[in-house]
Amino acid sequence: MPMSDIEIAQQAELWPIAKVADTLGITDDELIPYGRHMAKVDVTRLADRPRKAKVVLVTAINPTPAGEGKTTTSVGLADALRRMGKSSVLALREPSLGPVFGIKGGAAGGGYAQVVPMEDINLHFTGDFHAIGAANNLLAAMLDNHIKQGNELGIDPRRITWKRVVDMNDRQLRSIVCGLGGVANGMPREDGFDITVASEVMACFCLATSIRDLKERLGRIVVGYTYDRAPVTAHDLHAEGAMAALLKDAISPNLVQTLEHTP
Repeated sequence: MPMSDIEIAQQAELWPIAKVADTLGITDDELIPYGRHMAKVDVTRLADRPRKAKVVLVTAINPTPAGEGKTTTSVGLADALRRMGKSSVLALREPSLGPVFGIKGGAAGGGYAQVVPMEDINLHFTGDFHAIGAANNLLAAMLDNHIKQGNELGIDPRRITWKRVVDMNDRQLRSIVCGLGGVANGMPREDGFDITVASEVMACFCLATSIRDLKERLGRIVVGYTYDRAPVTAHDLHAEGAMAALLKDAISPNLVQTLEHTP
């Protein structure tokens, strides 16, 4: 009987992450270890590196009945290029907990085309999604607190567009009524939760080139409208600095390896 993905991953002999980084020319000073087999790369130290390279984008794959698609194809391609003597590195978006525990399952590849340590990558990894969720929900809390404390900006509770997030497929929370329980517990209004990866914070985070750039992008997020229908932003609530602080480590990319040690 063939081995399952998790069995293949658990029997793999992983390189220490510093050895994987060395194949990319990343030094110990540029590496932030998260245990023996995971790390973050300090992108601020890589600013002067040459950026000339060829990019292959893998997208719009029709998955097999077992679910293999873009990730498995990308891992296989990167491993194959490395076998041919090319210097290759694979860039993937890390998995969301919602699909991992849903029908889809994990998102670290499959069979012998996997990224490892598969369990850690599919679960909490280095905490990036938790940081994104915290930043999103901090903005939501500051928005509702502003209304509770007198609503100086004149925000119309009926025209709030900013939702809270949770990194799980939880349809029960898609549309809710919040702020119940009396004067001490906020203003009653309709609200809802998205899955963390759907947050605009994640879009800002993916496009940002630095913490300063991230802070500016976060500040431009529109969270709702006033009674005069003027847009209200995160900057109006003075929220972008605290949000960026929560994302200060998450902005550094994670480094792991495939079963064939491709970074």
